[in-house]
Amino acid sequence: MQKLNDKLISTQLRGLSHRIHRFLENSPNKKAIDSITGTHGWIIAFLSCNKDRDIFQKDVEREFDVTRSTASKVIDLMEQKGLVRREKVSCDARLKKLVLTEEAEAISKLFEKDRQCLEETLTKGFTDEEKETLCDFIIRMKTNLEKEEKECTH
Repeated sequence: MQKLNDKLISTQLRGLSHRIHRFLENSPNKKAIDSITGTHGWIIAFLSCNKDRDIFQKDVEREFDVTRSTASKVIDLMEQKGLVRREKVSCDARLKKLVLTEEAEAISKLFEKDRQCLEETLTKGFTDEEKETLCDFIIRMKTNLEKEEKECTH
């Protein structure tokens, strides 16, 4: 017999999120890089995929839906571990772009293999149209939550 919560989208998404986390934490490449947390791995991948443009802390906040203080703490720790550097940009002395170190570049290659494996596993048996539709639904859910958060805080 199915439980009521089995039909709640929020319950399913939370469970999926936990399984994704476990999948990545137990990947062969993750085990080879024991000093990297999953969060650091996602940020390294984000920076690696966006090498063609300057990425700032604000971009990390937006991409991962985290607060300024959370992003700052994570980036500070990544800097201490020698994974990223903050470099000044010529257009604004107050801004510092995030740049991967050589160590993080090597790590990004391993994480990319894991990300591809995860994506293939998650979407096995899905058509391109179904994958696109699912992404659209998830983006709409995130937008709904963002709107609700703004309405609740005002």
